[in-house]
Amino acid sequence: MKFTANQIAKALNGKVEGDPNVEISSFAKIEHGKPGQLCFFANPKYEQYVYTSKASVLLVNNDFKPKEAVSPTLVRVENAYSALAVLLKYVTDQKKSYHRRRSLRSSIACSARLGKRVWVGDFVSIGKKCRIGECTKIYNNVTIGEGTVIGHHCIIYPGVHIFPGMVIGDRVILHAGCIIGDDGFGNARNEDGSWTKIEHVGNVVIGNDVEIGSNTTIDKAPMESTIIGNGVRIDNLCLIAHNVVVGDNTVMAGQTGIAGSTVIGKNCILAGQVGVVGHVKIADNTTIGAKSGIIGSVRKPGEVLFGIPALNRMTYLRAFAKFKKAGEE
Repeated sequence: MKFTANQIAKALNGKVEGDPNVEISSFAKIEHGKPGQLCFFANPKYEQYVYTSKASVLLVNNDFKPKEAVSPTLVRVENAYSALAVLLKYVTDQKKSYHRRRSLRSSIACSARLGKRVWVGDFVSIGKKCRIGECTKIYNNVTIGEGTVIGHHCIIYPGVHIFPGMVIGDRVILHAGCIIGDDGFGNARNEDGSWTKIEHVGNVVIGNDVEIGSNTTIDKAPMESTIIGNGVRIDNLCLIAHNVVVGDNTVMAGQTGIAGSTVIGKNCILAGQVGVVGHVKIADNTTIGAKSGIIGSVRKPGEVLFGIPALNRMTYLRAFAKFKKAGEE
């Protein structure tokens, strides 16, 4: 699909500087730009490439003043980085072909109800009494268990498994291979040292505008619900255990693990490979650095934590400086 510089500017409320009819059909980093591609310039350290780029269109900030001649057509916007995110969504929306499709190689229960313009790929299984909202797209090899409710305009990528009775909101994206609603890690120890499995009869409830990465697992609760709030972003290869509550607009980077019955506040940031023990609470607006381990509740909102066990950022840096100095003596 091709877009002109003028179409791009209209979509972004920007202004064209150069040929408004020049077309692009793909995107590239500014250092790799070729004819027919769009690049963006937001970081000053990449300015050298502005003057050598062969791209057809370059997205720049309104206040950018070239020091040399620039070959690409410029589309000026308030914030080039933010505008790129808007543009990529615009292009994706234009490419979507929402038409109702029921593959002959898929199994859709008679009692399941699919909304208008739902797209279903091959080898999909949709269980009894499921409800799928309008304009949702379900790719190949997806399993949706009995009684699950999925909202409007969702995207379920290949190989996703959704267990029975789950509730998923509107505009949710589930990337390939993620699992929603398997049993949590619950076992009771017997007197002889053996273990008895604790059955899980609850579910997972996912809010609106959530994105969950590939091969991430969210366990259902033994009772009640594991809850993922609105606007949450979870990266690939994360584990959310049973009975966890994740507050609105919290983000988690890859390989983060949250143990059972923990409550994560709103607007938190958990960097890669963060580990959180069970049965603790983390206050709103908390930031946790990569590879940090949380072993107790974080009660003060807005803290920045690092280390194992995690400490306040300044405390951690002072301790690290002393540790480093001791190692050099």
